[in-house]
Amino acid sequence: MLRLLFIASAIFALVSSVNAQKYSNEFLSIGVGARAQAMAGAQIAQVNDATAGFWNPAGLTGVDTDLQLAAMHNEWFASIGRYDYVGLAAPIMNKAHYLGFTFIRFGVDNIPNTLTLYEKDGTINYNNVTTFNAADYAFMLHYAKRFESLGLSVGVTPKVVHRKIGPFATSWGFGIDIGAQYRRGDWQFGLMLKDISTTFNAWSFNFTEEEKQVLDITGNDIPVKSMEITRPTVGLGVAYHKDFKIGTPKEGKKQKYIGLTTELDFNMTTDGRRNVLISADPISFDPALGLELHYNNLVFLRGGINNIQQFKDISDNQKWAVQPNFGVGFRIYKFYVDYALGLNAGGAILDNTQGAILSHIVSIKIDISFKYIKNALKDEE
Repeated sequence: MLRLLFIASAIFALVSSVNAQKYSNEFLSIGVGARAQAMAGAQIAQVNDATAGFWNPAGLTGVDTDLQLAAMHNEWFASIGRYDYVGLAAPIMNKAHYLGFTFIRFGVDNIPNTLTLYEKDGTINYNNVTTFNAADYAFMLHYAKRFESLGLSVGVTPKVVHRKIGPFATSWGFGIDIGAQYRRGDWQFGLMLKDISTTFNAWSFNFTEEEKQVLDITGNDIPVKSMEITRPTVGLGVAYHKDFKIGTPKEGKKQKYIGLTTELDFNMTTDGRRNVLISADPISFDPALGLELHYNNLVFLRGGINNIQQFKDISDNQKWAVQPNFGVGFRIYKFYVDYALGLNAGGAILDNTQGAILSHIVSIKIDISFKYIKNALKDEE
């Protein structure tokens, strides 16, 4: 029953969204990487790996291996919705430039299509029920360059967004993101301009005559070609990083240390009032705070808060709620495994009268050295 209710609401929400501008392409606000999720998405200033293609393409200049691959899988709404991410990044031309690619899919699969459930004589024929998928796709290319003497990195991301609801509706959109990072000592500053070009999704619909009759009989509007607009979002971030030495190493041993990274981001939407900390028209401000501790860059402990929202309880009293996030990470040579636990991920409300809705997120990352592979192949010979 839960699955059917979710499917019905999801389909009509997607179809009706062509007339609504707020929360357009919202699947691109979920974020990628368990490290980032554990830090509440506070990444703009200090992200420096393959996931930077999503959070701030300028951060790709932090990739110091020949090729870095990252991947994540997450399931939503009791595994009804699936979110998958794959990203890669690599320096080129003696690390003078950096390139990357990101692929994201968020979809609900195997949705029953009951438009042909009834025969012309009014009888029910379950053999007529087929299934379809409703999915959102994003394809992103990234370019970044570092100006070492200035402590400045800049990046740009052209992206293509494709959304498909079975055979009934499809849309294509194009947009551009621009980012920058500036480092001064232990401090880092970031700027992220998402959909700076304003992203336009052009929708087209394809219903058979029989399907149109069913929609008309059941009181559903038959949509036509339309345009959906994703308005620009501005993100500002400031981060601080410091390594603290632990004791004095013995002769021949490496120095041990504990590292601290913390970041505060302010995300500003331009599509009107949203239920965030500072809600205004046309600009609303949504902060996120993240923290990471690591030991020798091998073991990581993370936390963060975001999604500060207001809600009314059963007594109609106005209250504030916040979403906490936690996570851990491990590095084994050039392989990283990260885990994040998000409470009420997706913007659900958490307070002392409601139970927590948990989201378990796992991602991996690997640094690839072409020289290491070449030497390994020689040893095999």
